[in-house]
Amino acid sequence: MSIRRAAVVGGNRIPFARANGPYARASNQDMLTATLDGLVARFGLQGERLGEVAAGAVLKHSQDFNLTRESVLGSALSPFTPAYDVQQACGTGLETTILVANKIALGQIDSGVAGGVDTVSDAPIAVSEGLRTALLNANRAKDVTGRLRALAKIRPAHLLPNPPSNSEPRTGLSMGEHQAITTAEWQISRTAQDELAAASHQKLAAAYDRGFMDDLLTPFLTLTRDQNLRPDSTAEALAALSPVFGTRLPNPTMTAGNSTPLTDGASTVLLSSDEWAAEHNLPVLAHFVDAETAAVDYVHGDRKYDGLLLAPTHAVARLLERNKLTFDDFDFFEIHEAFASTVLATLAAWEDADFCRDRLGRSAPLGAIDRSKLNVNGSSLAAGHPFAATGGRIVASLAKQLHEKGSGRGLISICAAGGQGVVAILQA
Repeated sequence: MSIRRAAVVGGNRIPFARANGPYARASNQDMLTATLDGLVARFGLQGERLGEVAAGAVLKHSQDFNLTRESVLGSALSPFTPAYDVQQACGTGLETTILVANKIALGQIDSGVAGGVDTVSDAPIAVSEGLRTALLNANRAKDVTGRLRALAKIRPAHLLPNPPSNSEPRTGLSMGEHQAITTAEWQISRTAQDELAAASHQKLAAAYDRGFMDDLLTPFLTLTRDQNLRPDSTAEALAALSPVFGTRLPNPTMTAGNSTPLTDGASTVLLSSDEWAAEHNLPVLAHFVDAETAAVDYVHGDRKYDGLLLAPTHAVARLLERNKLTFDDFDFFEIHEAFASTVLATLAAWEDADFCRDRLGRSAPLGAIDRSKLNVNGSSLAAGHPFAATGGRIVASLAKQLHEKGSGRGLISICAAGGQGVVAILQA
């Protein structure tokens, strides 16, 4: 069996919205369907039967058990296009890209769509365990008396709903609280975080101004650009905000300004073989080269070296070694800005001799990256972060950057809940 290259043809997303904003009444299916239809319209895929569509959401209602397939059925794609759901926390969008690209490379399919969607505004709310148990017992009862006896055990406290939480089940700490520990351990300064956050807004605003986003977005509801974007953001203004994470630690530094907000949105990426793209007279922006995933033991590990969001440091090290590459071989770095300090801690770890020796098994540090190549069109701090949609946003943006340059290589690094990391390489 021969291996062929998987091409990134293009992408589409809807503008990302802050939670409980313009998309407050839009469901995951509404947003994913609109995003798919935007992709179909952009690339002339009306009625086209694709190899598959892989997408997912981190927060799903029970009725969304077949979310991606239902979204395909509601879109202008052929109803004969198969689809399935994937979930790897914030790495979902990139993981679906890996899955579709690998099937194309193996010749199992010629084309496919990867993507993700998430709504915090329309989050699933579960009933309490007491109410759930009573309802299940009532359903199992064989007569009316039994059902009434089961329902009589419901207490007022059981009626309180259980909203979803972003805390890690094994530690009880939110992602922000975990990152606050990592930030303190790596001594990431408040100034550096605010500077990175302000730069993200300024670079994304510049990308909009020069038209870079024009063929990456489809307006949705009232939005034509990302709602969280603050073009006039400065490090000085961000420095005035009070810390919101790690407030029980000495000298907390993480604020709402240098952390991503809760966000609603969806993204998609069209991938194919070179032959399929040529047959459809579509461009090839870049090729998918390779990918790697990793995980860290953030539950039992070291507070500094095994932080919840440091798994990409391991994945990148393995990916570079397998492909015999160094940071000097890359033209762009797309490091997901879950928090400004996540990016800065990741960069610090790659430069740290002890970390690289003890955790990555390297005789020398991976080294520093050229900061002028980092998130050149802004990233999650400015755009927002609908968990499963971030990977698709980054893949489409990086592929277009590489296409504009005409050559080169880009590295994607995305941290995820559960101490996981998903990384990949694209090449023009």
